[in-house]
Amino acid sequence: MMKKTPLSDNERLKAQSNFLRGTIREDLNDQLTGGFNGDNFQLIRFHGMYQQDNRDIRAERLKQKLEPLHSVMLRVRLPGGIINPKQWLGIDAFAGNSTEYGSIRVTNRQAVQLHGVLKHNIKPVHQLLNQLGLDAKATAGDVNRNVLCTSNPVESELHQQAYAWAKKISEHLLPKTNAYAEIWLDGEKVEQPESEPILGQHYLPRKFKTAIVIPPQNDVDIHANDLNFVAIEQAGQLIGFNVLVGGGLAMTHGDTSTYPRLASEFGFITLDHVLAIAEAVVATQRDWGNRSNRRNAKTKYTLDRVGVDIFKAEVEQRAGCQFAPIKPYAFTSRGDRIGWIQGIDGKQHLTLFIPSGRLIDQPGLLRKTGMAQIAAMHKGDFRLTPNQNIIVAGVAPEDVQDINAIAVEHGLVNQHLTPQQQDAMACVSFPTCPLAMAEAERVLPELIEHLDDILAAQQLANESIIFRVTGCPNGCGRAMLAEVGLVGRALGRYDLYLGGNRQGTRIPRLYQSNKQIEDILKTLEGLISQWSQNKLHGEGFGDYVVRANIVTPVVNSSVDFYQP
Repeated sequence: MMKKTPLSDNERLKAQSNFLRGTIREDLNDQLTGGFNGDNFQLIRFHGMYQQDNRDIRAERLKQKLEPLHSVMLRVRLPGGIINPKQWLGIDAFAGNSTEYGSIRVTNRQAVQLHGVLKHNIKPVHQLLNQLGLDAKATAGDVNRNVLCTSNPVESELHQQAYAWAKKISEHLLPKTNAYAEIWLDGEKVEQPESEPILGQHYLPRKFKTAIVIPPQNDVDIHANDLNFVAIEQAGQLIGFNVLVGGGLAMTHGDTSTYPRLASEFGFITLDHVLAIAEAVVATQRDWGNRSNRRNAKTKYTLDRVGVDIFKAEVEQRAGCQFAPIKPYAFTSRGDRIGWIQGIDGKQHLTLFIPSGRLIDQPGLLRKTGMAQIAAMHKGDFRLTPNQNIIVAGVAPEDVQDINAIAVEHGLVNQHLTPQQQDAMACVSFPTCPLAMAEAERVLPELIEHLDDILAAQQLANESIIFRVTGCPNGCGRAMLAEVGLVGRALGRYDLYLGGNRQGTRIPRLYQSNKQIEDILKTLEGLISQWSQNKLHGEGFGDYVVRANIVTPVVNSSVDFYQP
């Protein structure tokens, strides 16, 4: 489907990697640098890691004629975000003793990130994960990443069934190479020729994201993912999924060939076709995706280039089944229900609000210690949410009082939590992300404080706006599905996007470019004042700015994202 054009260098390194081995094992023994050399810098991503350095001290180390303080950020694969207390305690101990920052971060893709793992600790952490029944396989790189699933506690059989499918899809689409076991777990070297029946020797053209969502909650932001399964139930039982393909939020400043895109509806499938359809979508993107220009390599660009109907027909042919018409579904919200609720089995579930997903001990606020104390007594499991929060799921009635007391004592329960705090999100950005252009996680608390003041001044203290900040246009903070999205341009400067909706089914439009925080807050103050005075009953901020013609809605982003 693609014209013959030169391949990107990433295609070369994947082809020459000997199924993702490269010379990573040898590189681990190189004590002259804290980083990885040559192709290994990219190949470690397929093993769940990104090489980073502390950018706050980069200039000072340069003055001292030292290389940057290299380390890796490692992601733990957790389909559906489920982790048990024993696993949590193992990760907690490693984070506290063997990382530069001492923190655990819950991501909005329901994974755990460990920042600041130095080279000599990389192999030990992979071995620890293996002992705990976990791994970091395919949480980065040109493969199918951690599979999301709506994170409601076990309130129905439907949720239990959906979680099971998240795990099945994740396992089915994993790389089959033995490289991970050989390099990190001292596994026996495979002598016979290997193959990747689904991903292929060159793996995918770009990263690939999959999610399962259970309406009416859209906490996974289905339009941010390449492949999406919308759970359809009948009499409380899962009967199949609506399939949506081609969502994605990343773009590049100044390159109008890149844009965010909503996923396209393909149709309904029954449960017996789920794995075949998942494999067929991945394989079609594997064969048809752009391997020359990585900026246009995601599934969303393949669909727009070849046409949705042609891509869909190819998937049906490869899977050996036909899509039925989409079954009705609707979304009402994306947020988590903070606090205690009761499940169908009589057990309680506590959703903890974790600011930006960061668990770290600070003077007077020992959140990381609190989570460890809960894990030490909890008999159920933990569920990481796509909103960066943690659900203590399946709490026995006799443990409710003790777990609640630990959570309150360690600041895991915030009695003064505002609706706006709950509806805000930021990516990691500085100091660790090498792509960061502006602050995100570290500036979010100050921004939310100002927003709360503005809302209170307009008698809107009980209202909130889906508000997200990213340090660059790569989309990790999902700002391109927010009612108000800030995308970093440079230190202290952002593009301001307006007009997404609360359901996560509309992309916002650029309203102001390259503005300082102070100017953005003044703009939002004026617009929120207008919203307060003129909004309809129940009308969200994003819907108001569209109705009031403050911005025109994005209808087809490949056509009108840049030109209304």
